[in-house]
Amino acid sequence: MPGTRKLGRPTDHRMSMIKGMVTFLLEKGQIETTVTRAKEVSALTDKMITLGKANTLAARRQAMAFLKKESVVAKLFNVIAPIYDERNGGYTRVLKTGPRRGDGAEMSVIAMVDADSVYAVKDKKAKKAAAEESGKESTPAEKKPAAKKAPSKKTPVDKAAPKKSAAKKDTSDKDTAVKKPAPKRTAKPKVEAAPAETAEEADKAE
Repeated sequence: MPGTRKLGRPTDHRMSMIKGMVTFLLEKGQIETTVTRAKEVSALTDKMITLGKANTLAARRQAMAFLKKESVVAKLFNVIAPIYDERNGGYTRVLKTGPRRGDGAEMSVIAMVDADSVYAVKDKKAKKAAAEESGKESTPAEKKPAAKKAPSKKTPVDKAAPKKSAAKKDTSDKDTAVKKPAPKRTAKPKVEAAPAETAEEADKAE
């Protein structure tokens, strides 16, 4: 019987959690949870679909009191319930997936039965939206001439570098030019002084 499992929580907390899980299951088509929670959610989801098949004002009010979203209530009565007109119960299925890592609790996936026509459309729309977003992201990536402009800014710096080296070369040449005439000045007086002294000595000797 639905509602008899305590799930280790107070009544208010447990009912709030189950209502949220039933709402999410009707909205998305499948959820993953523990086996005990999945059994509770499965029973209450079947009850909501039965209300949707009734499609009366009282049934809508009961669904609004239980489910968390008005959009999910509208989807239940207008889209989901008509799929199960010829089906008497068994609107959901629980598939065990194995123990959970950590505490070892048995995990399962609870999904809607024969509702691919309802939830596959959303998947296609999501894929199209993702493809469009990826296409928009790829187009600006292709249009990136800014990376080519970067080396142009560096070229004047490169041109300025050889000027400095040229200036250094000029200074080195000047230094060598200044150093060359120095030994010539010292060599001239020695050569001229020697013949003058010899001439005076020759006059005195005469």
